[in-house]
Amino acid sequence: MTTAKECILIVDDSESTLEVLKRNLTTAGYQIFTASGVSGAIEILEQTRLDLVITDLKMPNVSGMDLVRHIHENFRDTEVMMITGYPSIEGAVEAVKTGAEEFLAKPFTDTELLSAVKRVLDKARTYRYGRAKTDQAVPAHKGLIGNSEEMREVFVAISKASSASATVLITGESGTGKELAARAIHYSSMRSSAPFVPVNCGGIPEGLLESELFGHVKGAFTGATESRAGFFHAADGGTIFLDEISDMSLAMQVKLLRVLQDKEVCMVGSNRTRKVDVRILAATNKDLQGLVKKGLFREDLFYRLNVITIIIPPLRERGDDILLLAHHFLIQFAAESGKTTLRFSDEALQSLRSFNWPGNVRELENVIQRLMVMTDGDIIEVPDLPSLMRFSALRKIGFNRTLAEVESEYITNVLASVDDNKTRAAEILGIDRKTLREKLKRTEPPPS
Repeated sequence: MTTAKECILIVDDSESTLEVLKRNLTTAGYQIFTASGVSGAIEILEQTRLDLVITDLKMPNVSGMDLVRHIHENFRDTEVMMITGYPSIEGAVEAVKTGAEEFLAKPFTDTELLSAVKRVLDKARTYRYGRAKTDQAVPAHKGLIGNSEEMREVFVAISKASSASATVLITGESGTGKELAARAIHYSSMRSSAPFVPVNCGGIPEGLLESELFGHVKGAFTGATESRAGFFHAADGGTIFLDEISDMSLAMQVKLLRVLQDKEVCMVGSNRTRKVDVRILAATNKDLQGLVKKGLFREDLFYRLNVITIIIPPLRERGDDILLLAHHFLIQFAAESGKTTLRFSDEALQSLRSFNWPGNVRELENVIQRLMVMTDGDIIEVPDLPSLMRFSALRKIGFNRTLAEVESEYITNVLASVDDNKTRAAEILGIDRKTLREKLKRTEPPPS
């Protein structure tokens, strides 16, 4: 299902075709208009903002090719997909040259239709981002940027968590923005005027973590020349954010559990406890339930932390948010460096959007900062991108290839990565040289 009512016009002189396509695309969540000829289609185009026109090639009086040409010349933001029962290579080439993004031959399945429509609309959104003004501000929700359905769910969860006082566990891969989510909860809550204290549990040596969290008195240990308050004291009345909570030892977990239960802390070297009014937000990039089963994380602490759970999605699942964030970082780094904001080419944007982003938003931010420094011209092109993304841009996208085609492409890429060293390639592929030779023979074109 689409997240917005994108508008599609179907043009075909066959009433049965119009009906079938309309039913399938309406079910998929699109708003559908129909026309039985080019003149009716042009009338609708002039009165309605359309995202996509799906047109038959052969129609009486005026052909679909003429409609494609008219749309390409007059309606810049409307994409075109051509369908025909008389497919030919020449027709497909001419349609693409004229302005059609896809050429679909009849008969086609519902899956093929919906996949083609999605590809065209995804590409259209990418191109619109590329043409957008780069000085336009990117909308943000308490510092978090996103307009995908996944992020809108996160924003709703943050809003609900902000109005409560319960402990929150924020999960997600590294670089997704867990601390930003924690800050959004704090600064939208009744505690917003009190301190927000972030603590990276994995970045503090185990021997110092207790002292850092709870403080220590003078003489508590070698080097404790004076009493010092801990992070919980600093956060009194506000919020403490315990990042990478899974890195905390079992011994420290027991002490944190006591704080959660009793709302009081005891400084290292002291026998006296002190009441603290602190809301705890915790985050992890690991599976805490899995760690509980392995005995590496206390079950009682897990349930104490896991009152409200917010899952931050990885960047690869956020669709056009990748483009929003890239645009935001371009503006940010241009302002910091005093340089003119660069623009992305359509092809570069497509590469950014299709990349897997294992490092998530943090990786994207680093890439954009590097591009701002290293790009010579005013437009960021595919060759300016890191090599992994340039490779990604060359890959075919979709699920319409055979297993043999996918295997052949992968073998070719592995060979290229090792300078055609077949022994090394066979090791990477997990096969012997004989099997590799046989597979290469199957991929060779027949002699002419």
